[in-house]
Amino acid sequence: MDRYYWGVDLGGTKIECIVIDRNTDQPIVRERIETESVKGYQHILGQIKILIERCANIVGHYPNAVGFGTPGTLDPVHGVMKNCNTTALNGQPLDKDLNETLGIHAVIANDANCFALAETHFGVVKRIKPEAQIVFGIIMGTGVGSGIVVDGKCLYGCHGIAGEWGHNVLEPNGADCYCGKQGCVETVISGKGLERYYYELSSQALSLPEIVEQAKQTNHEAVKTITRLREYFGLAVARIINVLDPEIIVIGGGVGNIEALYQDIETQILPHLFNTELNTLIVKPELGDSAGVYGAAALVKNIS
Repeated sequence: MDRYYWGVDLGGTKIECIVIDRNTDQPIVRERIETESVKGYQHILGQIKILIERCANIVGHYPNAVGFGTPGTLDPVHGVMKNCNTTALNGQPLDKDLNETLGIHAVIANDANCFALAETHFGVVKRIKPEAQIVFGIIMGTGVGSGIVVDGKCLYGCHGIAGEWGHNVLEPNGADCYCGKQGCVETVISGKGLERYYYELSSQALSLPEIVEQAKQTNHEAVKTITRLREYFGLAVARIINVLDPEIIVIGGGVGNIEALYQDIETQILPHLFNTELNTLIVKPELGDSAGVYGAAALVKNIS
């Protein structure tokens, strides 16, 4: 194996590369470059190539394999990207084009999968539950995404949608979701969903941090909004535990920072759980914005 393993976090505004020493699991290089996605798909490939070559010059070695965290999913049937908010990537055979452009073996996973991998191999899971067989990682922010890690590896599934927890219906006949359904988890307990609910109650447009602060001041509509978050989160997470039974769930994103979410959490989950006690740990992440690039590197930790 190479002495190093490499990861690239392909963001809408920046592309970041990390090179990690295999013996120590410590990064030796971290470099960024502008994505400039408005210039199109081929330009993005060119920016990635520039970044990889820059890092290779620093370490004196060109990689054989690189993991890529992407803002969407590689469809395993059709071999092209889908559901990317960097829209230039949609419909493109990104892994094949990266292989040809860079002369490497590219392994691709979406940002939620990389988040789950990062916290498993480098973050809170490694620190408090390193023996965990199943990890469920959630990003609850503007939207809701999630990833599943089993025995240290991402679970992708037949359609490449394993972990798309955010697009299960939580509130029948609820708000419209961009996916075409109504009342998805994402429309109910995402930051935008909570802000919309508060506005419906109060006719005031507040940001989520402002709503949280108002709830602390016992504002009726704000308290009701946070209560709704807690109740629906408990229901949605119980369904995941009933199916996957993970040892640990890691909650990232802005909504995951709300302390009320963790207070007396068993009372929100147990009524919906096919068990009389809750043993799954539900915790905050440790890597912050670094999760994407660390998770990308973990994709090739054992293959490069």
